Amino acid sequence: MAYAFKLPDLGEGLTEGEVSRWLVAEGDEVAEDDPLVEIQTDKTTVEIPSPASGPVTRILVAAGEVVPVGTVLVVIGGEPEEPRSEPADPARVQATPLVRRVAQELGVDLAAVAPTGAGGRITEDDVRAAAAGGRPVTEQPPSNSLLQASEGRREPLRGVRRQIAEHLSRAHREIPAVTYVEECDFSGIDIAMLLPLVLRATAESLRDYPELNARLEGDEIVYLERYDLGIAVQTEQGLVVPVVRGCDVRSPEELRADIDALAERARTGTLAPAELRGSTFTVTSAGKLAGLLVTPLINAPEVGILGVHRIAPRPVVRDGEIVVRPVGNISVTFDHRVVDGARAAAFALDVIGRLQGSG
Repeated sequence: MAYAFKLPDLGEGLTEGEVSRWLVAEGDEVAEDDPLVEIQTDKTTVEIPSPASGPVTRILVAAGEVVPVGTVLVVIGGEPEEPRSEPADPARVQATPLVRRVAQELGVDLAAVAPTGAGGRITEDDVRAAAAGGRPVTEQPPSNSLLQASEGRREPLRGVRRQIAEHLSRAHREIPAVTYVEECDFSGIDIAMLLPLVLRATAESLRDYPELNARLEGDEIVYLERYDLGIAVQTEQGLVVPVVRGCDVRSPEELRADIDALAERARTGTLAPAELRGSTFTVTSAGKLAGLLVTPLINAPEVGILGVHRIAPRPVVRDGEIVVRPVGNISVTFDHRVVDGARAAAFALDVIGRLQGSG
């Protein structure tokens, strides 16, 4: 008996997913609960087990293809009557969740947009061109692009890298971001406990500066009453931002344990989708790779991000004398539509004061 396995709803409003990697091939025998396929969502990669036993008869969606929830991915045990689902418009349109949100905001019917992306995918530029009354370019590129196409190795944007590109492009284009920077003296702070101490200090300061612990939704500012902070973690697949919950009420030791566990799961690709959702503010630190200063992009829909930059011995003046102290820069990048510059600066100084006091 044939079993047509469809892309399941993985929760949190998921409308589609990318087939990241097949763990079986046509003709393989699989048992129920054997690893079947890896699905890339807009947050993480999820390994889905086989729902049935039998031979893999047909794989209907290739790796790298983005399909809506409900699409038949694979047939196990024989041919189904309908080998591939026909989801209703607009779900059948190939577009990422980010592109769908942009289309909804701009009032664009995706079914009427001509796609220019790989594999017939609608891009954000296609949607914006349609909203402006223009038509996305579908003609062949000029002949000199043939020379460019032969230069160097080319790989399509897929998986986490595609999501990063779309998310950060939108953040850069739509958010009027400003960055404030000030020095912090880290004397007396155990560097091994730096990140948990920063999370705790940030959460405590956010209580006094609620406009930074907020979201801009349409014409409303939503002030959040929880302090769940994202931490930027670099992995081989790209940057991911798992969430540390309750940073305002937990001890640095408890936060340290959470940070270590989340970072390990991020690097092994085993984060649960829920561990990547619901952050209210983000903290980023590149550790040994941190430079003197970078300007992090805001993790929309948040309105601010705090960066901890390279900490090194520097000459500073204390009580009229030049001494050497471990000093680094703290930055706050903020959405100027929601946060005034003076408030962002005061918030940064408040965080710095808490860190210097903790030593």
